Amino acid sequence: MEPEHYAEHSGRKERSGFPLALAAGAGIVAFLVAGVVLVGHFTHPRGPDAATHLPFGPIEQAYAANIHFQDLRMSRATNLLNQEFTYLNGTISNDGSRTVRALEVTVEFHDPFNQVILRDTERVIAPEEQLLAAGQQRPFQIIFEHIPAEWNWQLPDVHVTGLELDSGGQ
Repeated sequence: MEPEHYAEHSGRKERSGFPLALAAGAGIVAFLVAGVVLVGHFTHPRGPDAATHLPFGPIEQAYAANIHFQDLRMSRATNLLNQEFTYLNGTISNDGSRTVRALEVTVEFHDPFNQVILRDTERVIAPEEQLLAAGQQRPFQIIFEHIPAEWNWQLPDVHVTGLELDSGGQ
C-alpha cells in the first residue's frame, strides 16, 4: 500500500463485525425455527380427523387381514438443531377386493424384555389422499421424534387399528 492510502485508513475508526454477525446468527436461528414449525405442521395430522379414530368394527377387522406391510426399514437422521428423528419406511399392500379410503396403524416398540415401551397410532392413508385400490401397493413413512433409550433396536410391530373402506363394490 502507498503511504498516503495508509494514512487515510489509519484515520478511520474500525467497525466491529459483531453486530452484523449477531444479526446473521439471529436470522439463521429464526429460519431454522420456522423450518421446524413447518415440518411439525405437515407431519402431524390436524383438524377434526386428527382426534378421531377410524372405524374398526367387525367388517374392518375382517378386511384388515388383507392389508400387508412389506420391506420395513428403520433409519435415523439429525437436523441442524441436533434433533434426532427415527423413520419407519415400508410398503403397504391391499391384497383384498375393496378400495381403502383411509388407514390407521398402531406401531409398537419393545424393550429387551419384549415389553411395549412406545405405542403410537398414525394415519398412513388419509381420506383426502389417493385411494389404495384392490391389488395396489404404496410406500409409506412414519416419523418418530423420540423413541425411548430402552428400545431393543428391532423393527416395531405394525398393526391395522382403523380402516375406512370405499362404500362402492360391497
